[in-house]
Amino acid sequence: MIVRIMGEGQMTLADSHVTELNKLDEELLAEMESGDGEGFRRTLHALLDKVRELGEPLPDASLEPSGLILPAPDATLEEVRAMLRDDGLIPG
Repeated sequence: MIVRIMGEGQMTLADSHVTELNKLDEELLAEMESGDGEGFRRTLHALLDKVRELGEPLPDASLEPSGLILPAPDATLEEVRAMLRDDGLIPG
């Protein structure tokens, strides 16, 4: 799967990691629903860090279609709410 982190670039990530990322996605959704800004920020960074850890960066010149687009590390809770529309970041 190709994952894009907005403002950073693309990474290739094995589909086998989706379940692990879904756990963080569920935490992020719960924090957004409760308005937990501090928890949201912490979990967003944990999700992005996990993608960076498990993924392999694609060259900057590579423009592959992304199966998943994640917000930038500095995205606000409101910006991510607009991205989600109750679907979550990680496709199930």
